[in-house]
Amino acid sequence: MPSSAIPVKVFLADDSLLICDRVAAMLGAAGMSVVGRADTPRGCFSGILATRPDVVVLDVQLEGGAGMEVLRTVRLAAPEVAFVVFSNNSGPAYRKRYLAEGALEFVDKSTEFALLAPAVARAAQHIVH
Repeated sequence: MPSSAIPVKVFLADDSLLICDRVAAMLGAAGMSVVGRADTPRGCFSGILATRPDVVVLDVQLEGGAGMEVLRTVRLAAPEVAFVVFSNNSGPAYRKRYLAEGALEFVDKSTEFALLAPAVARAAQHIVH
């Protein structure tokens, strides 16, 4: 299948360098390519629009702002980009809000870390080119 030769392009929107490094290693091992990272909403907007990833792995809390700003703004400018929220702030209210705004998956950093790569792969399957 030709599409399997093209790795899923992922952008990491998280303010923890340690988490980004761990996630990048995990996604790389799963055959995905991290095309960019940012820790602020502004850096996320410009980075996502410049790299046009297939999937954004988005934290709820960013340096100087919230992931919700990124989700809403990017979904308007680039609705083809899929979002997987990956956060310690994973209570039912957060999950409901982010999924209602268009995120395809919500994964808890504390208890579901190993589920992130499969969630990103599922989100990538929703891409319409």
